[in-house]
Amino acid sequence: MTRLTDEQLYAGFIRAGRGRTDPPLLEREEEQAQLRDVVAALDEGRPAVVSVTGRPGFGHNALLRWTARLAEERSVRVLRVSGSLAERDLRHGAVTQLLAMLSEPVEPSLRALRGHRDADGLPGLPQLLQTTRRTPTLVTVEDAQWLDAASLDWLQALVRRLSTGIPLALLIGRTGIDPYGPDWLADAAPSARLTRHLTVRPLSPHAVAALVERICGTPCDEAFAAAAAQASQGSPAVLDAALRCFADAGHRPTADRLPQLCGLITGIIGDRSGRALRGLTDEATAVLRALAVGGDLLDFTLACSLAGLRTVPESRLRAALEMAGFTAPDGSYARIRLPIVRGRVLEDMPAAERADLHARAAHLAYRAVADDEDIARLLLQAPPIGEPWAVHTLRGGFGAALRRGDFARAASYLNRALDEPQAPLERAHISLKLAAAEAVAAPDASDRRLTALLRTPGEGGAWAQLRVRALDMGLARGDDSWGRRAAVQALATADGSERDDLIALYWYAAQNRPEATDVPAPGVPVLPEDPLAPAQAGIRAWQLVARGQHRARAAELARRALEAGSAAPVMPRLIAARALWLTDAAAEAEDHLAAIVAEVRRRHCHPALARALVLSAELHLRGARVDAAERAADAAQQVMPAAAWHPLAAPHLMAVRTVIALETRHHDEARALFDAPMPPGSEYGAHWSYLLFARALVAAEAGRWAVAVELFKESGRWLLRKHWTNPIVLPWRSLAARACRTLGDQEQAQRLISEELTLAHRWGAPSAVDLAHLCAGPIDGRKPQAGAGTGAPAPRELPARLTHAWVLADLATEELTRGDRATAVQLLTELSRFTVTHTSGRLAERVRWLIAQLEQPAAPDDAALPGGWAALSSAERQTAELARRGLGNREIAEQLSVSRRTVEHRLSSTYKKLRITSRKELRARSRPTEEDITDAV
Repeated sequence: MTRLTDEQLYAGFIRAGRGRTDPPLLEREEEQAQLRDVVAALDEGRPAVVSVTGRPGFGHNALLRWTARLAEERSVRVLRVSGSLAERDLRHGAVTQLLAMLSEPVEPSLRALRGHRDADGLPGLPQLLQTTRRTPTLVTVEDAQWLDAASLDWLQALVRRLSTGIPLALLIGRTGIDPYGPDWLADAAPSARLTRHLTVRPLSPHAVAALVERICGTPCDEAFAAAAAQASQGSPAVLDAALRCFADAGHRPTADRLPQLCGLITGIIGDRSGRALRGLTDEATAVLRALAVGGDLLDFTLACSLAGLRTVPESRLRAALEMAGFTAPDGSYARIRLPIVRGRVLEDMPAAERADLHARAAHLAYRAVADDEDIARLLLQAPPIGEPWAVHTLRGGFGAALRRGDFARAASYLNRALDEPQAPLERAHISLKLAAAEAVAAPDASDRRLTALLRTPGEGGAWAQLRVRALDMGLARGDDSWGRRAAVQALATADGSERDDLIALYWYAAQNRPEATDVPAPGVPVLPEDPLAPAQAGIRAWQLVARGQHRARAAELARRALEAGSAAPVMPRLIAARALWLTDAAAEAEDHLAAIVAEVRRRHCHPALARALVLSAELHLRGARVDAAERAADAAQQVMPAAAWHPLAAPHLMAVRTVIALETRHHDEARALFDAPMPPGSEYGAHWSYLLFARALVAAEAGRWAVAVELFKESGRWLLRKHWTNPIVLPWRSLAARACRTLGDQEQAQRLISEELTLAHRWGAPSAVDLAHLCAGPIDGRKPQAGAGTGAPAPRELPARLTHAWVLADLATEELTRGDRATAVQLLTELSRFTVTHTSGRLAERVRWLIAQLEQPAAPDDAALPGGWAALSSAERQTAELARRGLGNREIAEQLSVSRRTVEHRLSSTYKKLRITSRKELRARSRPTEEDITDAV
């Protein structure tokens, strides 16, 4: 049997309309007791007038029907009258219903109702009173809010004629929608003792739980009942209908099914609100619409002014809307209770009227000094205002949305601001800010907008600066191919400083191509050898650094670009900061980079800010400040989520995150990032080599040395195609050489390290020379010695401090495993100069392990390696030594800050090289220990 969906069940409920029986009367004991007294008093000839009010769906009509059944059981005559929207304008409609139920002849009165009023003006009233003296009577009037005025007059006259000895009770049920209220009952009654006012309240969670168990057949917990009560606002009718649909769909009242129940409740409330809206007067509807548009910003008085309220007192209308369930009081404000009600209130308005209402509400909110973003939300739905404050307010809303990271909303505000009349240059500046927000929320739209800005004609320095910033922002997004084309087109009409900057940006984009080229596109001049323009100086500085040439001149050119500040485009300054860093001026480069980050953050240029932050993360990481790198990478991804990065720029963020995961010992995350697919086209970007290098580090950490070698070499091949030969850009040769040595390929290791030494000496930076010599020592058969080059700078100035520190740690571990404690101590002393900022990272863990090992007394025969161990790599000897001492694989992994799988791989390789099969044999081939240690699992 096919199960009906929730939507089908709800539709069935709507078609059924009011044919469903009344929901059970829960928590109505107090009202029922008073109504029972009223019925009982009829036997004693005591009349009564009772009004039962409440919000729609709270069961006031159900109480009237319950009282009618009770009266019939006691042989009391019951006359039922019901108001309706269809008969609201039908004169004496309710009176006609009542007289038609009298058993005595009232034909003359009915004929009078069809024609004109009789002389007394109260047709049928004497007959009713006459029969009531003989027959106790209960008159119930449901939905009295929809009674016509003549019927109200008739009922008021009936109330005035009630006195002791007339056993008639009048029950009036109403929702309070009618703005005139029920006061006529009290005013018309000859005695206050005749009248009672009952107000039905929302159901408590306890009552809701009872209703759930009754309908669903199973109890629910307190949280489920509380959530259902809150969603339905305690309405018995809404809950009854929703729970029946819920149960018919086979759902059980559990927490995981709350979304289904809340969806049903929302639909039912919306349908009931739509019916209730049709019963409002024109003025009440106008006020409710004003509240739906501006009720959160305008108090009730201003909302009434917005609606143009004229005849009905504000206090009475406010009370009526609250009683009807549309609004909730909040001091001087009246809030629409539910979003779906707000939508139903506005959906029937013609679009032009709705837009005009939003515009007038925005005017009032602006005069009331509301927040910019609150007014901006109104302006989104309004036609152009044509006043300066509208643009100012929308820009203020844009800033507020940006500060909380809502880029789509921020873009919508500036899109709306473009609809307002304004000067061309101001419009262009707004478009530039909009492109920055769209780079995150809608990248393709941002690219189109930047292209349009570059083609916008305009003379003067302001227009020239704007076009340069547009191209700079597009390049920050990462699309270098677009940047080259756009620069060529813009250069056709540019001159002066604009032309200088466009040339620089062209060469920035051109140098990121996979293949090196010094041949410019037609119409683009070659970059000067020693450019004076700051942006061009930054590009030229990177060219020299990447090719390992003229270190001093590269540093000078980088400083020229960076010291220009905001007068130069951002991307050439970022690449200049990287260039200056690699000349062993790391501290100075970091200071300039921090200034760039602060500048673009103030300008809300999110593409440039994201690129600056990820460069900051990379440099922090290279400098062994893993904590700072992690914060900067997180900030970069928050500024511009990974999905918004252009495929050519995305590998930079991915590479940084991969190395951070590796260094913080999040091995699963590092492996996941290693395997993560990249967007198509990523391999053509300037940062692809860095991602390959990061993946090689992950492979090496896992003991997959052959994979690591190929990744290191592929990273190098990418750099070599661009003639980026400087080993300090990425030390791929030295790390590949160490991996080749581990694999036993001494010839390739020697070739790679020799090339690294040559290039490092040609570049001449002390840090590069020292790192190359550190890596070359074991390969050349020499004892490793820190500072073997031309004199390494202070650790803070080392551009590859993390790599430097890891080489020292690995060499110290290798020497310790060999038994050369003196050399290990020397290397560890040198390593201690490096600040370790992530105390739970794998480098810090390695340092602690080395210190712990060196603090232990040496075994008598530690000076010589056991037979066969010379064939093992340093990592394998280190792992084997720990296994010999009885540590299990998990403990070894924790000690060495590697994965368990890496430990297994290293031990397997060790057993193969030593031609053994177990740890017992490993101990037999190792140095003897002072105590017998059993095999660890």
